[in-house]
Amino acid sequence: MACRRCCESTSGALFEYDTSKLIHIRNQKIGFIYRLVQLVVIVYIIGYVIVLEKGYQETDTVLSSVTTKMKGVALVQEEGQETPNVWDVADYVVPPEQTDAVFVTTNALVTRNQTRGVCPEDYNVAAGRCTVDSDCPADTPVPNGNGWRTGTCDLTTETCLVYAWCPVENDSNSDTVPSLGNYPLNFTLLIKNNIQFEKFGFYKSNILNATNSTFLQNCTYDSHDPLRRFCPIFRLDTMLEEAKVDYNDIALKGGVMGIFIKWECNLDYSSSNCRPQYEFKRLDNANSSVAPGYSFRHAINYVVDGVMHRQLTKAYGIRFQILVSGEAGKFSVVPLFLNIGSGIALLGISTVLCDLLVLYVVKRRQYYRDNKYQMIEDEESLLGFVEIKASKKDED
Repeated sequence: MACRRCCESTSGALFEYDTSKLIHIRNQKIGFIYRLVQLVVIVYIIGYVIVLEKGYQETDTVLSSVTTKMKGVALVQEEGQETPNVWDVADYVVPPEQTDAVFVTTNALVTRNQTRGVCPEDYNVAAGRCTVDSDCPADTPVPNGNGWRTGTCDLTTETCLVYAWCPVENDSNSDTVPSLGNYPLNFTLLIKNNIQFEKFGFYKSNILNATNSTFLQNCTYDSHDPLRRFCPIFRLDTMLEEAKVDYNDIALKGGVMGIFIKWECNLDYSSSNCRPQYEFKRLDNANSSVAPGYSFRHAINYVVDGVMHRQLTKAYGIRFQILVSGEAGKFSVVPLFLNIGSGIALLGISTVLCDLLVLYVVKRRQYYRDNKYQMIEDEESLLGFVEIKASKKDED
């Protein structure tokens, strides 16, 4: 008996078929909800997906190359010198070439005429302080210092004597203004950005009027001027102002600025409408108390009377990081048909929602359920079932 029931259940699951039954329900509330959901889906597909999000376009992301050129001269009066020193691009742009970036020195600590020898460690280096020779174990490096201990304590400076480039750098200067003054505010940065959208074979440069040889001579960026908002030459004070960064805050200890170049191009229109948009933002944490700002050291080595000398510079400044992003779109039937097909499929939501309402929410749900579902037995199967029951009855 159990086996027969199992076979009947399996047969019912495998050899039964459900077909859709169309029922026309004259209910104004359900009809209103049905049309409202359809309208929302249609507006979403046509208004948002196809029109606003340009669902009729094929897209491609930007490929970019960036080169920079800085210009400007600073006049710096250094302590102990009668005449001021000129700082030009070769002095304050270090290193001269970086990938999608440029560094501008705004403040510098220069240690001149260093030679290899033995001298007292900087007192500001805590590990280099001492009161007796035993505080300076020989042939050990000074952590975060400038050299290796000799085993002797210099009682005058109360620091260990070290093998180092002498005199060692003294970072105790408490300058309140950048050593290059406000000159860097007048420096200009030319950014040459060449982009391409490879899928569409489209190439362009941010120098929009490249055919005019005098275009760059008097063209500096100004976001408030429609004629100059696409100029590729930027004054440092303009970039800091756009980013709402105070020059004295970033110039003294250095920092990192982001120059964002964004290309959003609709290639269904003229290529002249494909123009870059510029944005400026400080990227490092200006309020950090741990390793604030941005600085690094570089040296110039030279020989005098057969002795190696060097000039050590600890450079504070602004690193401008150039970040390029963008997307281009062009009409294509493939994404258009895909979005239309998705929209047609989404229209089924209205049917599913209204079915849920009439079957489980409205008062007459049982009435609708009875009319929606109808069980039909196959005549041949039913006849065979009757014959089997009759034969069993006769046997009894």
